[in-house]
Amino acid sequence: MSKVQTDVFVNKEDLGKNLYRKKTYYNLVVEQDVLAKNKDEADNLFSDSGIDHSKISKDLTEMKDGVETYMVDANYSDSGNTEFIGKVVYDEYDGLENAVENGDVELSTWASETDVINDKGEFVSAVDNAVKVGLDLKKEQEEMDPLGDLEKVVYGK
Repeated sequence: MSKVQTDVFVNKEDLGKNLYRKKTYYNLVVEQDVLAKNKDEADNLFSDSGIDHSKISKDLTEMKDGVETYMVDANYSDSGNTEFIGKVVYDEYDGLENAVENGDVELSTWASETDVINDKGEFVSAVDNAVKVGLDLKKEQEEMDPLGDLEKVVYGK
């Protein structure tokens, strides 16, 4: 006679009863939030977290009326798209200058995902920021090569 592996305890009063087992599949939804510089960084952070499988155990289930849990498992099935929820911005309740000085920030749903906040704490569109970065780079290169304009005049370069 072979032994059955189960956590159901049997005794003399159970003589003649049958042991049944049933698998039930549940959809578990895990919704997480993360602060990241962009969507790619957020996706990487999300992929490094998720379910702590060491906590998926029999303690997750109800055991009553003689029903005992034999096994609990969780497997990846699918995920939705990473959604932009809001941007960390200065909380201007008492003016931008005070917010910058005090480090008062909040999550804003009014800001765009591509908005950039400059050193003064002001919103700058992504296009305006790209233009500014390009102009700053050009200025930096000119400062590093002060003879650049002279070479153009003398050598026609």
